[in-house]
Amino acid sequence: MATFSSTLFLLHISSCFLLSCCSPDISPDNDGGGGGGRKGLVPALFIFGDSLIDNGNNNNLASLAKANYYPYGIDFADGPTGRFSNGYTIVDEIASLLGLPLIPAYSEASGKGLLHGVNYASAAAGILDDTGRNFLARIPFNEQIKNFESTLNQISTNLSVDAVGQSIADSILYIGMGSNDYLNNYLMPNYDTRSRYNPTQFSDLLIQHYYHQLTSLYNLGARKFVLAGLGSLGCVPNILALNMLLQCSEEIDKSLILPFNRKMKLMVDRLNYNFPSARFTYIDNYHMFMDIINNPETYGFHVINSGCCGIGRNNGQLTCLPYETPCPNREQYVFWDAFHPTEKTNVIMAKKAFRGGDDVVYPINIEQLVNLKLI
Repeated sequence: MATFSSTLFLLHISSCFLLSCCSPDISPDNDGGGGGGRKGLVPALFIFGDSLIDNGNNNNLASLAKANYYPYGIDFADGPTGRFSNGYTIVDEIASLLGLPLIPAYSEASGKGLLHGVNYASAAAGILDDTGRNFLARIPFNEQIKNFESTLNQISTNLSVDAVGQSIADSILYIGMGSNDYLNNYLMPNYDTRSRYNPTQFSDLLIQHYYHQLTSLYNLGARKFVLAGLGSLGCVPNILALNMLLQCSEEIDKSLILPFNRKMKLMVDRLNYNFPSARFTYIDNYHMFMDIINNPETYGFHVINSGCCGIGRNNGQLTCLPYETPCPNREQYVFWDAFHPTEKTNVIMAKKAFRGGDDVVYPINIEQLVNLKLI
């Protein structure tokens, strides 16, 4: 149930926020896109997740999970901002496709910077609060939701209830959580999670928490949700580095990732049934990503089993070190470092999520979600 305070937040969103979808954008980006001068398709984009889409929220934390140093951001206009990529993340491209400027990190957003949305994602964060503790400070999903509630308070001013509700309902929430709950929890030797839960029980636990967290966002007024399924963990350079043949680990994907994704898709059906005034859509990142891995030349890639920068075998044992020299031919690499895709991979996947068929985005794609008129 929505709290009294959160109801007040929904009664007082700024008129600028409501009208931002009609306002010209002047925010720069690195390819001339990002909404410069275009009419936004939605009022705002709010982002929740982990290092795949973090854009600087960990920079000022006492965290070991940071990317605010060169060569991260080598192909990004503002340099190393905290993005775990050489350039765009998937949500940067989605913002551009929505006609919005690049969405600011919660740690830096204030005033007019809040008008088109906020990115709350934090490297090492998970669905479970305990996930990622090896990296010290991080912002779990539960705390990201509280930060979203705080944002609604920050941009508050007098406005009609109907106008506020419509503005929030028309905005997109992108949520990409769960990878760290496996990589930096279930698979970590210093966690007792595997002794307490078998894979089926653990995925059930994650889905149970996830459902309640999404319900909290619904109670704050959100109505259009994009939920990113997990990509392959068995094919990331870090896992490949453990295999002398540099082959994907089918065991990790088949026993952990694919069962979680199947339950997540069922959760989307359940959410759409239980909340008919909202719409939840699921991005099948796993199959999109595996199509790239299995058909790299179709997408112009030549290196699928190594990071463009990093340390150790196939640049996969550690992420990029400060001032390390990355590969010069970044357009040919699927992976930027031991865990994260290159900008090129991110852009390809974002475009598929935005306009793809129900084989990769279920039940509707992001463009259809934008145009959907909800009750």
